[in-house]
Amino acid sequence: MRGRVRFLDTRPLRGNQPFRDLWIGTSVSQLGGQMANVAVLAQVWDLTGSPVGTGAIGLATGLPMVLFGLLGGTLADTVDRRALVRATTAGQLLAAAGLCAQALAANRNVLLLLALVVLRSACGALGAPARRTLPVRLLPGDQVAAGLALTNVSFQAAMLAGPAMAGLIIARWVFSAAYATQAVAMAISMLAVARLPVVRPEGAATTGGRRGPERGGWRIVLRRPTLWGSMATDLSATLLAMPIALFPLVNEIRFGGNPQTLGLFLSAVAVGGITAGLLSGTVTRWRRGGLVQLSAAAVWGVALACFGLAGPLWLALGCLAVAGAADTVSVVTRSALVQLETPDVYRGRVSSVEHVIGVAGPELGNFRGGLLASATSASFSLVVGGLSAVLAVAAVAATNAPLRAYRTPTATVTAKPTAPEGTEAPAPVGPVEV
Repeated sequence: MRGRVRFLDTRPLRGNQPFRDLWIGTSVSQLGGQMANVAVLAQVWDLTGSPVGTGAIGLATGLPMVLFGLLGGTLADTVDRRALVRATTAGQLLAAAGLCAQALAANRNVLLLLALVVLRSACGALGAPARRTLPVRLLPGDQVAAGLALTNVSFQAAMLAGPAMAGLIIARWVFSAAYATQAVAMAISMLAVARLPVVRPEGAATTGGRRGPERGGWRIVLRRPTLWGSMATDLSATLLAMPIALFPLVNEIRFGGNPQTLGLFLSAVAVGGITAGLLSGTVTRWRRGGLVQLSAAAVWGVALACFGLAGPLWLALGCLAVAGAADTVSVVTRSALVQLETPDVYRGRVSSVEHVIGVAGPELGNFRGGLLASATSASFSLVVGGLSAVLAVAAVAATNAPLRAYRTPTATVTAKPTAPEGTEAPAPVGPVEV
């Protein structure tokens, strides 16, 4: 039995239909999203031939993440979270159809392409905080970390398969085929999440609903050092060392610009990530979550600095795989810490802050990397970014003793059985221990 706990814990999928539906819908949408990301990256590079152009994708994605992610957090603490997820998934489907249409029309206007990226990002950001709060409401307390690890594994699997599939599709057919695949994936995701139960914010059912969310949802992040320290660690790693906008430039300079190689770069990150995810039974049982996250973020920065210096393809892919493994460990520990440290009445807004940092941070980091590479070189941008991330993470560790000492509570909240279709999923019993 001891050997088994080191591998992926699949109990949430085996015994919980609502969580299984959520996981399927999220997994399929992530696969389609990864394919579309490669198509957007390749199409913008085809239209502009500039790292500033590919960096602008990060800006078009990151800014809506900030604006609509925070709004989504407030809505997730006010309305039925299930309905919010459904509506925003429909918006993402509409954006995917628009991307497919512009590619079929042989669009040469990069601003139109980026506008559709903004729409897709805005819809995703609006629903992401609500989606993030669902596992902790649908699962017993002792399965929350395992559920989050399963979600991360599906994301890493999408990163592994999606870019490689997109590279093959784009090389064999055209951009529109990759966008069409995302549209189909979003339609499947809508069907998968259609059976989720009502999940209102804790307290809304007993009071007949609130006109607004409980006060203090934003301030709690600053009041708890473990929360702001965990988020600052993630922001330090992604804002300073995100490499994706530089992949086309590195691919063209070192490897002849082959679109399949571009897909391999993203897949290599996923290889490391999914390997770490399959061993996440170990990570989800480590109680020193803060220290684990800090260490993983530092490894991420070092690995990407080494990628900036790597010459052979096998070495470059190896560095990216190490970075992907470190990222998975960091994400799993951070996600569990944030959800367990936050009372349900505030989870929507706190999750929105986590989402903005976890998604907009990398996109803005891509924009930063593209600008620096255009002024210097891809290698310089990668090395300086990676080492800067290590220094920033070290500064967080040095100034935040509660995060370094954080231990997962031995007794966490347990949830009641989930509600059937058309009824409300009950909130966990009692407040979260911190």
